[in-house]
Amino acid sequence: MRIATYNINGINGRLETLLAWLADTQPDIICLQELKTPQAKFPERQLTDAGYASVWHGQSRYIEAAVNGILVGCLYAPNGNPAPGPKWDYKLTWLKQFSAHSKQLLALDVPVILAGDYNIIPAECDVYNPDPWRDDALFLPEVRKAYASLLKQGWCDAIATIHPDEPVYTFWDYLRQAWERNAGLRLDHLLLSPDLAARLKDAGVDRDMRGRLKASDHAPVWIELDLK
Repeated sequence: MRIATYNINGINGRLETLLAWLADTQPDIICLQELKTPQAKFPERQLTDAGYASVWHGQSRYIEAAVNGILVGCLYAPNGNPAPGPKWDYKLTWLKQFSAHSKQLLALDVPVILAGDYNIIPAECDVYNPDPWRDDALFLPEVRKAYASLLKQGWCDAIATIHPDEPVYTFWDYLRQAWERNAGLRLDHLLLSPDLAARLKDAGVDRDMRGRLKASDHAPVWIELDLK
């Protein structure tokens, strides 16, 4: 089973690109973030025609669905900038509530995936140059600690597990030729409950999607699970 997460940065404006990627890669489950569309304008018909049933909620930061025996949580965590400030405080509060919920999910003892744009750079190896990001809400010690606390609960970081010794980026800013310089960040993560971690076979980033015309500033991130 292939499961992917993709911050599409405007689903209707990038629908053609999304549908082409779905046709090429055919993930079984796809978690989308930053839809930038009201509830009524979500392109359900086009996705149905592409073979995908949809569950969505406009302006929502978290949604869950049970799919083929797996509980899938799709999240879009707050950015938090500028820090300090109200947006930073909101991010910390949101992450605290999310951590409490993730702990409850593990206690259910069912297969769970928490996939999405966490807006957290977990470690220095996850950013092309750590120094300019020291005071950014994506990289401040508090959010890195929040991410580490999730792993301590028992969640498996799929990308870090499959690629422990190489930088893997999922986001490249539109400014300063970040894509061309490969000045990337790892912001998009798939965390697996222990039973699914044992079935993890592969994980990666479809980074070429970032180089397409009118691309999202994120690239799709995916995992392969052996559920036989």
